[in-house]
Amino acid sequence: MDTICNTAPTTGAADAAVFAAAYDAWCGGSALRQSRVRYKDFTYGRQWGDKVETPSGHIMTEGEYSRVCGRTPQTNNIIRQLVKTIVGRFRAMLREDVAPRTPSGGMMSQQEMAETRRINALDEIDARMLEEFLISGCAIQKVVYERRLHDSKARVWVDNVSPSRFFVNRFRDPRGWDIELVGMLHDMSLTEAVMRFSHGDATRRSDIVRAFASADVPSGLGGGEQLGGVESPDYHLATEGRCRVIEVWTLESREVVRVYDPVSADGFMTDLSQLDDIKRINRTRARQGRPLLESRRDTTLVWRFRFFAPDGTLLDSGLSPYAHGMHPFVVKFFPMTDGEVHSFVEDVVDQQRHVNRLLTLIDHIMTFSAKGVLLYPITAKPKEYSWERIVSEWSCCNGVVPYVPSGDIKPAQVVSNGADAGAHKLLSLELQLLDRISGVSGALRGETPVGNEGATMYESRVENSMTALLDVIDSFNAFRADRDAKVGMTLPV
Repeated sequence: MDTICNTAPTTGAADAAVFAAAYDAWCGGSALRQSRVRYKDFTYGRQWGDKVETPSGHIMTEGEYSRVCGRTPQTNNIIRQLVKTIVGRFRAMLREDVAPRTPSGGMMSQQEMAETRRINALDEIDARMLEEFLISGCAIQKVVYERRLHDSKARVWVDNVSPSRFFVNRFRDPRGWDIELVGMLHDMSLTEAVMRFSHGDATRRSDIVRAFASADVPSGLGGGEQLGGVESPDYHLATEGRCRVIEVWTLESREVVRVYDPVSADGFMTDLSQLDDIKRINRTRARQGRPLLESRRDTTLVWRFRFFAPDGTLLDSGLSPYAHGMHPFVVKFFPMTDGEVHSFVEDVVDQQRHVNRLLTLIDHIMTFSAKGVLLYPITAKPKEYSWERIVSEWSCCNGVVPYVPSGDIKPAQVVSNGADAGAHKLLSLELQLLDRISGVSGALRGETPVGNEGATMYESRVENSMTALLDVIDSFNAFRADRDAKVGMTLPV
């Protein structure tokens, strides 16, 4: 059914099947979400959380095991610097690209598109989206047409969508043309849920309030949420005091009537419910001696939206209200080889772990190596000198420490070179491998040229680094182009 009925929220068999399929799609994305959390942790410095099995069979994090072994975990977050470098280079490219862009085939003018970019701060959210794309290999935005509180009129809005709240059927086309089910999780206040889905009907409002009777904070202030905390949404449970709403879009077949008007030489498509109107028009035209409308029944594909409560109650549904007739999401997964997602950060995680282990090893060796230990024979100690005075004189500039000779034994200071079994060389090698694997060279990071390196050579190194990153950057720019095209067509029919 298309809407909540007047008595109570009910769900038809087709809606229940869609709700079940959406949950299956959510479960199917669990591996991707888990990988994303790991790569996000490595990007933002939480790099000792991988689980390991100890020789005794216990399971603990690498950081815990390192402490058990007497070593203090050390972190040198190189991944974060790599990501910041690429995002910074992307922002520089945005500044250089000052020409206005109008989506091809869109319904917006250059001026309207520029205003949409300004209102939505697209350069800012695109930079954040690129950061997500580098971390998880996923770029997802939602383009809608609605009125929001911070604007006086309805307009096109673009929002970043976190992969932790997104689900989609398994697809393999890098363009996403084989997507048939897509959706996301919302945490709404009860007030917003009523505003969006009641459509001003008192009965529907009561049904919605009853469907979310477990929401503890009617005002929707979200007092239980931790600002800046790590988010890990559950499919059925919202954060404290919020209402979980599940948005699902599905590609479905629908019977339609295709009509051709020989008078205007125009063709259009309409619902089966309009057949009586077509017959009425033809009767009128027959009396007037005008050419009749030509019609035939056909089947076409349409995108339908549904909003569910966590228990499967249907809150609202309908056909895509936009001129493009599609779902509102713009999706780009990378690289989609056989449908697999592999991010930029994934390529350097193992090198980052090895760098941290080597730093910890070197720190451990230096911590427990001798650093100027004084070996002073007890038999050589003068009676009139205390140990404290000997230590003071030994560490003092121009100090004199007398001792009683006893054969070849005399005081000696031990300074260890902290033999590291090649750890320093291996660390240097790992850092070089990070540059090669990531494609982010020192020149791209803005490091000072070494020796007498000329400006031309330095620019060449920067250009070569950008060539290594061209695949991921161009893929993201293709995502932005798709987004701009959808923005240009996201207007109500």
